[in-house]
Parts: sequence; structure tokens; C-alpha cells
Amino acid sequence: MSPCGLDADSTWHAIVAGRSGIARIQSFDPAEFASQIAGEVRGFDPEKYTERRKVREADRFIHFAIAASHMAIEAAGFAPSDEDKERVGTFIGVGMCGLETLEKVARVLFERGPRKISPYFIPATITNLAPGQVSMRWGFKGPSYTTTSACSSGAHAIGEAYRWIQRGDADAAIAGGTESAVTRLGVGGFTAMRALSTRNEEPERASRPFDKDRDGFVIAEGSGILLLEEREAAKRRGAPILAEILGYGATADAHHLTQPAPEGEGAQRSMRQALKDAKIGVERVDYINAHGTSTTQGDIAEVQAIQRIFGERAKSGLWVSSTKSMTGHLLGAAGGLEAVLGVLAIKNGAVPPTINLDNLDPDCEGLDFVPHEARQRKLDVVLSNSFGFGGTNVTLAFGPP
Repeated sequence: MSPCGLDADSTWHAIVAGRSGIARIQSFDPAEFASQIAGEVRGFDPEKYTERRKVREADRFIHFAIAASHMAIEAAGFAPSDEDKERVGTFIGVGMCGLETLEKVARVLFERGPRKISPYFIPATITNLAPGQVSMRWGFKGPSYTTTSACSSGAHAIGEAYRWIQRGDADAAIAGGTESAVTRLGVGGFTAMRALSTRNEEPERASRPFDKDRDGFVIAEGSGILLLEEREAAKRRGAPILAEILGYGATADAHHLTQPAPEGEGAQRSMRQALKDAKIGVERVDYINAHGTSTTQGDIAEVQAIQRIFGERAKSGLWVSSTKSMTGHLLGAAGGLEAVLGVLAIKNGAVPPTINLDNLDPDCEGLDFVPHEARQRKLDVVLSNSFGFGGTNVTLAFGPP
């Protein structure tokens, strides 16, 4: 579920076509906010995936997770036995919480008093009810928890699910991220930090990773979910295998609340760990789906990190792009969605573009950012980077099945 489409196919086709999902906010009147644009999931009906009587039990971020999980399970033809479900985990990262529900209930509290608070308030807003609702819906009884690490949340969830399967402690897992923070609190909070773009008259052109005229990121919502499965088990049941996870790196900057470490030092170690885990050299990496949020410090630090790790490869043969130029920044769901897009890049032999890259920041020179238009390419190894406030860094490595 993304600002570019209500499923993986429509999202992918919009991304490779370079179509932005950013527009003026529709879910509330943003007139009093400095930033009035976002990547909203438009046309989503939770009742397509959840019984009407149960919709009120969950905030929008949980509905997104249920919908994306449904599509992943269906696409994979995944129908384990009751016994096998005990070894299926659910790992879904969430960066914030149910802000929409939180705002509504706070209004009820202050206007009507505590006796009018809904009994569904807590279950609807706490983050672990994203994987919790998914595990209950399909009866998956393996490990179930939420990774909350700001904008690395979804990527951490995939990495942790990978580790559980790699260790032999689970056979399969639903893994990814979900987020719905396009609310007055979410937009107001990031605006107060002066983190968001205020290019309100040109929403489709507002997210500009690596461009010298960028003025902040664009907040967005949605969910990206993968079904991970142990290889031999997937082969035995004839699963439609799209890609293989090769490696996972996770580090901390230990540096600053919001700013990356100098020269992306933590990001360097994250990428290095993923490559070491995958037992591959830099020469095999063809494409990096960059974190690329459209913030000056973040973009520059990531470019410096890539150049330090890849050396000569960064100058020739390595393509880097930021799909956030089209989707906006899904916060805790970003790593999940971008992992999906990395897998689809491998499957379809295409690299998404970085749109709105009209005037390259001189501090970002030296990399091929695939500006404006997608390109065809058979891909060997794809990296997906996710970095978050607090100095948390994740890199995932994917390859063909």
C-alpha cells in the first residue's frame, strides 16, 4: 500500500514511470500548516480486508499492515498447516503509533471526559498490534513483535525475520513495515522541526533527493510487506520465489538525535556488515535503493558513505536512486516498501529513477542517481538502505533467486 498505488503492481508501474504520489493533504485541512503536502494512500477501503465490525479495533497503520500481508500471502500461495503455523513469525516495524486514533481519543477526553474513552483505544494504537492482528488473522504462532527504530523500523523487521529463519528457529515470516502518520500531530511535529518540504504549490516536485534545491522531506504513509521463507521449503511447495535475501547489516551512529554521523560513518558500517554477511564484494552490487530522504545532511552523508565503501565501483557500474522522490518518506514503513521495490527491480530487470533531480547538489557528485527515467538492467545484487533518527542504520542485500 503506497501513495503510488493500492498494491505492488500499481505501485511498481507508477514508480518505473516516474509518477509522483505526492499531493495536497486530503485527510484534514492543512491550511494552517507550513507544509501542506504528503504522500497519502488514496482510495483505500479497510473493509476490503477487515470485517466491518472489526475496523474500529485498529488504527489505519494496522489496516495497512493487514492489507499488505493479505496480498503477500495470496501472491505467494502460502497456506501452511496448523502445525506448520507454529513456525511462522510476524515481524512488522512501526515508527510512530496510531496518531489518528490518538488525536480522536484525546479530543474525546478533553471535551467529553474519561468515561467516553473507547475500550479499543489502546489495542488500536500500540505498535505491536500490527503484527499481532496479522498473526491472529492467519493463525501464525511463531515469534511476533514490532521493531521500532524510526525510519529503519521496517528494514529492521525484515532483517530480524531473516535471522530467525537463518538460525533455524522459524520456517517463514511475514516481515516489513507499516505507518500512518499523515495527521495533524505527525505533520505538525515534523514541521516544527523544520524537516518537511514547504513546496506546497508543486507537490509532485517537492521530494528532491540529492538536488541542491531541496527543502526537506515529504511525509507519507503506507505498508510494504514480504513473505520470507526458508529456501528448501519454498522450493518443495513450488513457491513463486522472487528473490533471495543475502545479507543484513545494522549499526548505530551513537552521535546525535537527528543528524547522521560525519561522512555517514554508521551507514558505512551498515553496508559493510550486509556485504560481509552476504559474503560478496562491492563489484557484485549493481543498484542501491538509497535512503535518500531529500534532506541536505542526510543525502550528503549517504553519498559519502557509498563512495567510501564502493570506491571505484561507485564511479562506474553502480546505480543509485531514491524512490522517495515519488513516494515521499513512509517513515517506519519506508524500509518495507523499499525492500519490495528492490525485489521487484530484480524480478523485472529495471531500476527506478530519481525524479526531480534537476540540479545535482555539488556535494553529491560522483554517483549515477538514475535521474528522471527508469533504466533496464539485469541485476545481480541490490542493496536497500534505511537510516533513522537516533542514528539507527540498516542495510539489506537482495539477489536473484
